Amino acid sequence: MKNVNVRKMTIEDVKAIYDLSKACFSIPWSFEALTKELSNPLAEYQVAEIDGQIIGYGGLWCVMDEGEITNIAVDGDYRRQGIGEAILEALLQIAKQKRLTIVHLEARVSNVAAKGLYEKFGFHQIAIRKNYYQQPIEDAIIMQYKF
Repeated sequence: MKNVNVRKMTIEDVKAIYDLSKACFSIPWSFEALTKELSNPLAEYQVAEIDGQIIGYGGLWCVMDEGEITNIAVDGDYRRQGIGEAILEALLQIAKQKRLTIVHLEARVSNVAAKGLYEKFGFHQIAIRKNYYQQPIEDAIIMQYKF
């Protein structure tokens, strides 16, 4: 794997993040929503880049002592190379620094790669959310990590 840099997202990154989001998700967040997240005091966003090119990102909302991973996306050409791990590790480090006690996330039931990644880091399934995802309609697995 090339030298990956994971850092805090900036306003200059939003266009690249939006384009990546459109490629990765059937219903991506809007450009405006991504921009707004940068001024959300509860949000922490990290980007992964190689040679200045953004190849992944992830977000974390921190509310009181709990966290919610909003999304993790990696460019298709860079999957299965440890990029998602680096992003998730950065988000969990932020959660630890903020003294969160628990972190939740949702993933499509069919997303075996994502579930494997989360389980590798110690997340475990706590529930199923019926018909959570659209295009296509699919259940979400709710996973939890405890510090």
